[in-house]
Amino acid sequence: MSNPSAKKQIENLRQQLNDHNHRYYVLDDPEISDAQYDVLYRELLDLEEKHPELVTPDSPSQRVGAAPLESFNKVTRKEPMLSLSNLFSEEEFLEFDKRVKKVLETEEEIEYIVEPKYDGLAVELIYEKGLLVTGATRGDGTVGEEITQNIKTIKSIPLKLTGKNIPKTLSVRGEVLIGIKDFKKLNLDQEKNEETVFANPRNAAAGSLRQLNSQITAKRPLTMYCYSIAENEISFPSQESILKALKGWGFRVTPLAQVFHSTKEVLAYYDKIKEERDQLPYEIDGVVIKVNSLSQQKNLGTITKSPRWAAAFKLPSQQEVTQIEEIFVQVGRTGAITPVAALKPVRVGGVEVRRATLHNQDEIDRKDVRIGDTVVIHRAGDVIPEVVKVIATKRTGKEKKFTIPTTCPVCSAHVERDEDESIHRCTNFSCIAQLKSRIEHFASKGAMDIDGMGDKLVEQLVTQKKVEEPSDLYTLDLEILSSLERMAEKSAQNILEALEKSKKTTLGRFIFALGIRHVGVQASKILAKQFDSIQALYDVDEEALIEINEIGPEMARSITDFFKEPKNQNQINKLIELGLQLKKEEKKVSDEFAGKTFVFTGTLTKLDRNEAKKMVEDRGGKASSSVSKKTSFVVAGESAGSKLTKAQELGVEVLTEDGFLEMVQ
Repeated sequence: MSNPSAKKQIENLRQQLNDHNHRYYVLDDPEISDAQYDVLYRELLDLEEKHPELVTPDSPSQRVGAAPLESFNKVTRKEPMLSLSNLFSEEEFLEFDKRVKKVLETEEEIEYIVEPKYDGLAVELIYEKGLLVTGATRGDGTVGEEITQNIKTIKSIPLKLTGKNIPKTLSVRGEVLIGIKDFKKLNLDQEKNEETVFANPRNAAAGSLRQLNSQITAKRPLTMYCYSIAENEISFPSQESILKALKGWGFRVTPLAQVFHSTKEVLAYYDKIKEERDQLPYEIDGVVIKVNSLSQQKNLGTITKSPRWAAAFKLPSQQEVTQIEEIFVQVGRTGAITPVAALKPVRVGGVEVRRATLHNQDEIDRKDVRIGDTVVIHRAGDVIPEVVKVIATKRTGKEKKFTIPTTCPVCSAHVERDEDESIHRCTNFSCIAQLKSRIEHFASKGAMDIDGMGDKLVEQLVTQKKVEEPSDLYTLDLEILSSLERMAEKSAQNILEALEKSKKTTLGRFIFALGIRHVGVQASKILAKQFDSIQALYDVDEEALIEINEIGPEMARSITDFFKEPKNQNQINKLIELGLQLKKEEKKVSDEFAGKTFVFTGTLTKLDRNEAKKMVEDRGGKASSSVSKKTSFVVAGESAGSKLTKAQELGVEVLTEDGFLEMVQ
């Protein structure tokens, strides 16, 4: 092949690969499969190998391959990367707003642009004539470390800029980070390879960027969100216009940035982000508030190392350091023995935490957790706090190792562990701890929904042997209930009415209430739709269950084991004799939504969220909680947030609530 022909083909392949990289890593909207991408990439490598004189710095082939460095060079920047002052309350934000207005000599509302504060590593990218020439860490703001080879491995960062009005010299700043799902997978891989696990995604991103061998960095799932521009010859009117320009040149920018015209709107955004924090794919530690107008930013100026025109409004921390004072075990309704760390009290995410789960003995051994250890604990949303890692350097030598006991701490029965499980279990089915948990589960809201049947009441009923199996609940009377501690006659009567009301329920709720291992709410609904009665499950075999969509071998085995047990059959029959009435789950209305996935976001005014999901499921569709490229429709109610934004980014069709109702009707 002649050089002109090879050059044309190479340029074409580079263009295709760069476009596909942009769609995959920036827009989350790939057009080809990984295998098809690999074919194009291999074709480019083959051509460049034959024609090395045609290799250019912006080629996708140049992302990885440089020899390991001995050390990082220093980079001194003309325009320092400033740090942000922190705000920790509504009052502090309002004080910040007052200071801005005072300097600008105005009483009018300031236009702010607000975006999530991604918890990653600040980085600067330098482009000359549209080509990436330097990547550097923030360092002390003025001097950072050059990490160009590592930066080039991050596929969401363009090696060559696209779009219009590209400056001759451009300095772009942003945050390099690792997504939560990718972080979990990375740590699993680290464990398998017997390498050190990372405490959190930020540490993983920082460690990955500071590798002297860029081939190691290339294996890490890094991405970058860009948020500002330093050196360039273009004049921008606002921060909002900068984000639009960055996106146009091929950079990844947050889809959650919004412009507001009052402090009230900014505070509402902060509250919304705080509420949706655990649904975001990346960890954030606050929101960044900036004066949107660049001319106003210039007038405000800076103080020491922070700008007057921007601040970070921090969210409550989700990780803290504390000490393990003791380790004990809890017994669940299936007999599972779970080790729990009793902690020196510490506030995490705005909540005082005194306990954290240690999951099982394998986890304790892998993390080498000991009584007395200083540890990092993590709490996200309503998730039970867990021990992330031990700070071994804090050890004094007095720490004690812990092993799950061989006998149950509640009933003294033998504890055993199946070969194919990581969980230890109490072998006594009549163990009071198991019974208490089973009764609480049976009465819970998602199961029989017995109002007022809380854990303290269940504790008394089980301890006094008034209830020894679920059916005993329906033999309780006013005399028994009134005799219990803190139970007045009126309260006892309310419990009896709630018990009577719970007798009329659906087959799906009842299956869930039975507490079958591995069978959750969704699986219970699926079983209820497949079988006409609870008795029909007595003789079902594993193969028939496995053929049902969403039921795997492990769940099928658990279901058949439960229903073939005579004690369980007798308990079910007893409940029915006591007046339990099971309404069959409604069959599908149609298959018009078959293969379609709906996501509901925002506040629905005409429908209950569960009612809307049921409408989808009744028509053969699936209701999901997260938006992806596989989502068919997003139904957006009032105050729809990040899910709506992501849907718009991915090109997913968005329906109003009325539009959804029209589709259903």
